[in-house]
Formats: sequence, structure tokens, C-alpha cells
Amino acid sequence: MEELKKTPLFSEYEKFNAKTIDFGGWALPVHFTGIKNEHHATRNNVGLFDVSHMGEILVEGKDAEPFLQMMLTNDLSKLTPDHARYTFMCYPDGGTVDDLIVYQLATEKYLLVVNAANIDKDYNWLLKHKFEQVTISNQSDKFIQLAIQGPKAEQVLQKITDTKLSDIKFFEFSQNVFFSGIEEKALVARTGYTGEDGFEIYIGVESGVALWKAIIKAGEDVGIQPIGLGARDTLRFEANLALYGQELSSSISPIEAGLSFAVKTNKTSDFIGKEVLLKQKNEGPPRKLVGLEMIDKGIPRHGYTVLCQQKKIGFITSGTQSPTLNKNIGLALIATDYAKQGDLVTVQIRKKEVQAKVVATPFYKRG
Repeated sequence: MEELKKTPLFSEYEKFNAKTIDFGGWALPVHFTGIKNEHHATRNNVGLFDVSHMGEILVEGKDAEPFLQMMLTNDLSKLTPDHARYTFMCYPDGGTVDDLIVYQLATEKYLLVVNAANIDKDYNWLLKHKFEQVTISNQSDKFIQLAIQGPKAEQVLQKITDTKLSDIKFFEFSQNVFFSGIEEKALVARTGYTGEDGFEIYIGVESGVALWKAIIKAGEDVGIQPIGLGARDTLRFEANLALYGQELSSSISPIEAGLSFAVKTNKTSDFIGKEVLLKQKNEGPPRKLVGLEMIDKGIPRHGYTVLCQQKKIGFITSGTQSPTLNKNIGLALIATDYAKQGDLVTVQIRKKEVQAKVVATPFYKRG
């Protein structure tokens, strides 16, 4: 049996009594003090996440921009250094290779941050289509990635840096942030996967443990908590942030997932999957991702069948009892004809059909 991969921060988990699980071949903490507790800590205060399992791929060279314009659905033509975009790589049939964030480091230099389970697939997909004057390198083993999220994230992080963090706006970043007692500079981006304010920090592997400890110490007075995968999932789910393998996949397009804002079919350059995605945009996709709120008792789980009058109309992509709203809710990919707000459907939970209604998303919005 293959040994699980560990991030350089694995040794720190024990100090906080982490319960670790196998997550796509990685030994990662599912929780430290409990999923609900960590969820509320992030929503109301501040939490620290080790997300070093994520992948980082560097794309640089004279033709880096035209190459990425072909590979990615969003428009990079107006992107400038120290700014980022959420985007997709798609197959010719419109299915999703991956969702990712692209950071422009310099005029001809981009960092792609991809999902952990997709690192090799994404890297090979990029290599398969590479332009001559482009260099692509998988840098995933060189970075630690930490996320500090929550209303007090800036307050805590500001204690250990002279960089004015309030100057970094949403989806912007600084590449030259130094933290107290750490010689190596970090890239700090105002991005996240929780629906809260906060930052994602990229720094070399050797500095990871020191930075983790420094942030924990800086947040002690406000009760900072380390946060596991369980709360990361409930937080992103409430904010309607897609999870690859659930809301997005090789058979689910970004348009079906309701993410057309990051699919720029009007950009001048062609991109892989454009024809199908343009058709879905213009005509409307046959299926649509919707929010469901349970009327009857029961929690909709990933993969459960959704029906209307005994007819199968789709399936649950994600579902849980929302810690913030204290309701049983789900996301479902269903036939567009049944996707209007207020429509009633049923979810097959084991041997029972349980009633639910279509509701607006996101379920939770900050402020």
C-alpha cells in the first residue's frame, strides 16, 4: 500500500490533536476541535488552514499569455502583474479539466494554483498543448500554502508584517511580503475558499513551519484556531464555491455549474471548449446547478438522486446540515426545466423520498 503524502506541516497537526484522514492520497486533518466549532470560528473570528497539498504550476515565456488564453476560459488580456483571476481549463466538449486561480507574477510569467488531485493531469494537459516559446514547470513541491480566513484575518496577520495588508484588494496580491523572524519573502493574496475575508500565503517549504507558528502566536489573543478539511468544506459549500469532483468534473461544464462569469466567450482568442460553452451560454444548458433546502427531515448527500414525480431529474453534488443556517441544504445538478426557485423536488435518501425546494444561492453571503 502506497504511503500517504504529507505536507511539511504534518508534524504541527499533532500539537493540536488533529484527526487526520486520507484525502486524495494525502494525510490531512479533517478536524482539530470539531467541524462545527471550526466552522463558527472561521465565520466569526479567524482560522488558519494548511492547504500545502494544492498544486502550483509556473508558466512563463514570450508566448505565455497567448498560450494561456487558449488553455483558459477567462480573459487574461487585461490582467496585470500582482492581480489574479479565477478560471477553468476545459475539454473540447466543455467538460472541466480543472478550476484554478492564475496569478500574473510579471508580464510573461504566471503562477497557476490547481487542485491537489489534479496536479499531474493539469500539468500533462498543459504540456500536451504547449507553445514553442513557453516554459511550464511543476513547482508544487517547492511551496507551502497557508490560508488565514475570517473577520479578524487581517488584524492578526498585520501584527507580523510591515506590508500594509489593507492595500491588497480582493484578487490582488503582493509578492514581496516579509514576516517577522522569517528571512524568505512570501506571496500574499487576498483570496480564499470560505466566503470570508482573508489571505492565502505562498512561501518556500523551509519557511512553512516557522510561518505557521508565527501566525498561531499572533492570533493567540483573539483565539485563532487551526481548521481542518471538514470545516473548509462546509464553509465553501455555504458560500457556493465549487469543489472539483462534485460541482465541476470532466462531465460538468462551468456553465452548468453556474460559473459563466469566468467563461469569457467574447474574448478575441479561441480557447479549448469555446464552441460548446458558447452554445450553452446562448441557448441555456440542459442541466443547471441549484440550491435545495430540505422541507422534510434528512440530509442530502453527494450522489443522491433528485426526482420530480418519480422521474429522475438529476443528483446532489454537495449537501450537509449548514452550521451557519442550521438547515439541511444541498447543491444539485438537475434538468433546467425543474430549476426555478420555489420548485418542489424530492431527494432519494436511502429508501425514502424526501421533499425539498429550489432556493437561491449562495446560501450564505458575508455582511
